[in-house]
Amino acid sequence: MVMLAKIRRMHFRDGLPLREIAKRTGLSRNTIRRWLRSGQSEPVYPRRASPSRLDPYVSFPVKQTFQK
Repeated sequence: MVMLAKIRRMHFRDGLPLREIAKRTGLSRNTIRRWLRSGQSEPVYPRRASPSRLDPYVSFPVKQTFQK
């Protein structure tokens, strides 16, 4: 994620405080703090537990393409 790289650069290389980074990015200070402490290269979001309404139709265009 590009945003995380920018935040890490502002904090570690430029030495900006969390409050200034929050002003420049529009993110919460808690979010910035959590991302910096995690040490991850990208935030990990949980997968969707329930199926989408469109899932039954996702394979339809693929089937039509390969039938020709």
